[in-house]
Amino acid sequence: MAKTRTLPARIALPLLMAACFALAGGHAQHAERLAPAVAKCQAACCQCQPTSPAAPNPIWSVDSAASNGAGELSWASRSCGDWQRYAQGEYVGHARLPHVPEYRIRVGDQLSLFYLRTREIFRHAYHLQVGDQVRVESLTAGSNPSANEPGSLGAADDRLDRIVEVQPDGMITLPLVNRVPAASRTVEALQDDIGKRYEEWYKVPAITVTPVKVNTKLEDLVATVDSRAGSVGGLRITLTVSPDGTIQVPGLGSIYIQGLTPDEAKMEVDARYANIVPGVEVTVALLTRAPRFIYVLGQVTRPGRFTLEGPTSVVQAIALAEGSRLGGNLRQVVVFRRGDDWRLMATMVDVRGALYGRRPVPADDIWLNDSDVVLVPKSPIQIVDDLIEQVFTRGVYAAFPREIVFGVDFASGSVL
Repeated sequence: MAKTRTLPARIALPLLMAACFALAGGHAQHAERLAPAVAKCQAACCQCQPTSPAAPNPIWSVDSAASNGAGELSWASRSCGDWQRYAQGEYVGHARLPHVPEYRIRVGDQLSLFYLRTREIFRHAYHLQVGDQVRVESLTAGSNPSANEPGSLGAADDRLDRIVEVQPDGMITLPLVNRVPAASRTVEALQDDIGKRYEEWYKVPAITVTPVKVNTKLEDLVATVDSRAGSVGGLRITLTVSPDGTIQVPGLGSIYIQGLTPDEAKMEVDARYANIVPGVEVTVALLTRAPRFIYVLGQVTRPGRFTLEGPTSVVQAIALAEGSRLGGNLRQVVVFRRGDDWRLMATMVDVRGALYGRRPVPADDIWLNDSDVVLVPKSPIQIVDDLIEQVFTRGVYAAFPREIVFGVDFASGSVL
């Protein structure tokens, strides 16, 4: 493997000093200002040379953080920077800071709600629900061994032992006492009520109520979101945030979640389920972000709408439009933006120096937002050229078949 050769310091130092002097415009009064840069040049002779083609090594560069808020840096502020820490692995990308501190749900986002049965002990007594089943038995009023199905009576219709289901009106039906309220009552309260009703018929009814099937609301919810037979599997549903910022959740209806984080949305859904269907928790996962676009128009090669897939600046937006056209005014690029309340805002930036390589860290290369419009206007020369094209070339000259204007026959070159 060939070794990297370096120039001797007696040759490299004068060359670097001459380059720094040239950057200063060739004026001696700038020598003092460039003294720190010259010192860095001396160190760069040895430090900025790679030891191998794949070695992480410093690069002579400009870092915007070096300004410390004192303004935009120029190429004269170059120094050795940590440019290729991972050498040939730079294409993988560094573990940069997150794009945003926390993601806020917005209209058009697709969310997956994963359901989990907690199977935790309730903090309060269980209340019967519509669809629950209980077994009603009596040790003194006889029994019916065949009463093992809801509503079955066996041979004797006056037997008390039976399984009954809470009907949609919240009632159960028993012999002799007929309809008894059961929904929204605890098992103990129902048992006491039935016992008191049967005291009219038996001296010691000795009624026992045993839950057979409970928490039917949870079972119905699980059946609604069960996708284990599908291609995805599991207890989950996919929801899209509607234009009014809400989602429709089974058993809960409409919930406004725009502007919430996924964790905050989970807390909201869990809190509502706890009051209606206890015993279930959800996990809110962002499945697909709503599409985000920017619009680039004016003096660019390919104007149009472009998908905003990551952090994008003005220069990157112009690159998406395949660059500016001849006659584009890059000194006065206009960016239109809609605020959170949909008000219209605009700013003007100068990216000409950046695109011409004159400004290493341009402050005008701002980040773009969703639905931003980037307009590259015409330069003054292009405006004049278009005016001449329309007024004279396509207007006055086109009106005369022999191109006779102001008494001059431009076709023959004679004066009429």
